[in-house]
Amino acid sequence: MGLTKALRFGWVGALGLMMGCGGVEEPGLEPTGASGSTDAEVTAPAPAVEAAPTLTLHDDRKVQGTPPVAPPAIAFQPGFHQALRENNSVGSLTTYRLRVPVGRAGSRVRITFRSGNGSMTLQRATVAKAGENGALASAPVALTFSGQPGFTASTRSLVTSDPVAFPVGFRDEVAISFEVRGELAQSRIEAFPGSFARSGAYATTQGALGGQPWEFAQAVATVDVEGAPGRAFVAIGDSITEGYMDTKNDTRNAWPALVEQALGVPVVNSGASGQGFWDANLQLPQEVLAMQGFTDCIVLLGTNDLASEGMTQAKLEQRMTQLFDQLQPRCRLWVSTLLPKEKTNYGSYEAVKSQRLEFNAWLRAQTRAEVIDLEAVTRQPGNVHLFLDGLEVDGIHPSEEGHRVMAAEVVRVLKAKGSL
Repeated sequence: MGLTKALRFGWVGALGLMMGCGGVEEPGLEPTGASGSTDAEVTAPAPAVEAAPTLTLHDDRKVQGTPPVAPPAIAFQPGFHQALRENNSVGSLTTYRLRVPVGRAGSRVRITFRSGNGSMTLQRATVAKAGENGALASAPVALTFSGQPGFTASTRSLVTSDPVAFPVGFRDEVAISFEVRGELAQSRIEAFPGSFARSGAYATTQGALGGQPWEFAQAVATVDVEGAPGRAFVAIGDSITEGYMDTKNDTRNAWPALVEQALGVPVVNSGASGQGFWDANLQLPQEVLAMQGFTDCIVLLGTNDLASEGMTQAKLEQRMTQLFDQLQPRCRLWVSTLLPKEKTNYGSYEAVKSQRLEFNAWLRAQTRAEVIDLEAVTRQPGNVHLFLDGLEVDGIHPSEEGHRVMAAEVVRVLKAKGSL
């Protein structure tokens, strides 16, 4: 009996030792900026790990079981963004239904609206999966704003909805419908086919909205998606980044969207046609820095500044440096060389050519941002001022094929240097 009892307690003791070791909790992932700091508003606090339950063995001995593993961290990060520089004055209540691709998967969304050059009143808004011809492919989900169905915003204000349960997948097409009047911020080019406007209140209409096509980005500045945190890029630039090719365009064909598709991570578009360094620096706090959760910034800017009145090489460098100064505390920096420019709409073309070459040389030599040399993959070998055949539409703006070539080079460099 003594030996049997000793063996039984020896087996139980070993079992208790194995079960008492428990598991190792895997730390939650938290996105950090270039400085390594964590944005508290972006990453949800790591939930406390509960005490391991007490287990009772068959001989009434009590041991600690394996502690439960903490759920993975979640965060809101941008899945869509648009710079809204223009103004649309809407006198009577109108419903807009904007169709946008969302480059992030998650279980909840929140949507930020931007007013224009005066007061804007939003009466009601919904979000749904986009169907064909302005119809919805899922039941509309109502948005609220501090618990209310709508809001009134003052001039050039940002208003963000409360988070709402609305699962989305990567590159889902989402329909944002809202009833609004007043002054609305608007994009500079038409690049959102499948979007509509109709006079009256129709935000909850699940069938085709009717009305008329309205392909400007309208009032919707950002769509944030809550999910597992990861890399999230913002592309900052002018019409080349916004995706201008003709009078009708599609944001899905612009190089940021093509990079997003290739990498499987958000690459939201903050390009604004006609933009130069002065307005980029001025608008940055509201357009880019107001967003939360982005980790990387890609800058392709300066073409509109070349040979402009009073613009020197020193001033070009100073203004790009100012942009870097604002961005660097929030994101890892990437910068592109300026594309070939076969003509200029103002100033001396000879001055444009010499200044572009000098500025590109400075960009390649600077060390604050990783360089993506898009000039090198779009220029002719024998003439750096000319695009390769088929890569441009007017001597300044890339064609669809030009955007594909640019996107392929961005992807190549980000994979090589960005650990993607």
